[in-house]
Amino acid sequence: MSDMPAGPAWVKSDRQRERERVRRSRARRSASIATASTFVFAVLLVVVVTNAPGWPRVREAFLSGEAFADALPAVASGFLLNIKIFLIAEPCILVVGLLVAFARSVKTPAFFPIRALATLYTDVFRGVPTLLVIFLIGFGLPALNLQGVPTDLVTLGIIALTLSYGAYVAEVFRSGIDSIHPSQVAAGRSLGLSHAKTLRHVVLPQATRRVVPPLLNDFVSLQKDTALVATLGPLEALRQAQIYTMETFNYTSYLAAALLFILLTIPMARLTDHLAERTRRRRGA
Repeated sequence: MSDMPAGPAWVKSDRQRERERVRRSRARRSASIATASTFVFAVLLVVVVTNAPGWPRVREAFLSGEAFADALPAVASGFLLNIKIFLIAEPCILVVGLLVAFARSVKTPAFFPIRALATLYTDVFRGVPTLLVIFLIGFGLPALNLQGVPTDLVTLGIIALTLSYGAYVAEVFRSGIDSIHPSQVAAGRSLGLSHAKTLRHVVLPQATRRVVPPLLNDFVSLQKDTALVATLGPLEALRQAQIYTMETFNYTSYLAAALLFILLTIPMARLTDHLAERTRRRRGA
């Protein structure tokens, strides 16, 4: 087969190159303006705060470098417990949320009691503050003196977080399931799949991809709310900070705990933004 002559290489027109130059110029100008305005705002904020009448007292009580270094080891050791609670609660919440979402998605009349219980569960645990759920589970379950009921405070805190966040995650999963076009379900049923298998093999994989960003948002909140378990007594980061404050009457330990939470939650938040933007690009928005 003879070689075909290569066609002329594509070359950008002068108008296209001018458009790209203008866009780059606008992007540089926008970035410069954003950087300058951020710097000016930061300087003004520092000036206002450091010139406040109570700044010396606040600096000593909340921003003591010596107290920070002294409290950080204990707070960091407690933060490892926060991470442990998060890592155990997260898969439990996913399982509970998915099961409840499935229960609410079943339309068969025979399963109406299960659907009603799932609806009641989401209504109750989304309506009750997480802190109250922790109190009720942490202090209420041991008071029943039932055989087999856990008494470990960390375990009770994980159960409370799972029940509370499971209701929110269930609604996230359900919204993802409802967003799948009915034709997908019809296609699965036409292939001979049962309703349950259609949900598992056709609907759920598509719904899961759609709800990853909101799920990550819930897990960012979960990581912060692990500190609420401190109300039951476990020596996690917030509890360690409280102990240091009661011993020294210095609040810098709270700043140490806050920084540890920030170091963990900010990467998760940026990952959520990245996945949301990728989803938007895939949809052509």
